Amino acid sequence: MVKAVYPGSFDPITYGHIDIAKRAALLFDELYVVIMENKKKNYTFSVDERIEMVQECLKNIPNVHVETFSGLLVEYTSAKKINVVIRGLRAVTDFEYELQMALANKEICDGVETVFLMTDKNFSFLSSSLVKEVASFGGTISQWVPEIVEKKLREKFKIQTEVK
Repeated sequence: MVKAVYPGSFDPITYGHIDIAKRAALLFDELYVVIMENKKKNYTFSVDERIEMVQECLKNIPNVHVETFSGLLVEYTSAKKINVVIRGLRAVTDFEYELQMALANKEICDGVETVFLMTDKNFSFLSSSLVKEVASFGGTISQWVPEIVEKKLREKFKIQTEVK
């Protein structure tokens, strides 16, 4: 049985994240989508809110497990006996950062391999930050996030209606 982990902040989860999770779930027997906690980051959503949204968005993929973790990713992979890390790449700019992380993880834990999945071209520009910014101004985001995420963003930013 080959297990993989797809870590991220998922603040919030987007269709780009969902696309990577669906494709990774086809490649591995078990996929752990792990909502990472970084004490240095300021999140829009609490970990419980992010867990709720991610679980709802991925509930139809039977081999996906949603968890949270605070610490080094390699500590998580070691504890769960996972040796594959999934990372999505949108553009060349993502690659430099992701390569550094992959090499650092490999240096700390030699048994961990990173698999890069290219994002679907429809989501190559999409980020959680972009979604939050557009939502904060009342813009349309339904093409980028599932309904539950859109609803939570509107509640968070106290936006009643979309600008058309």
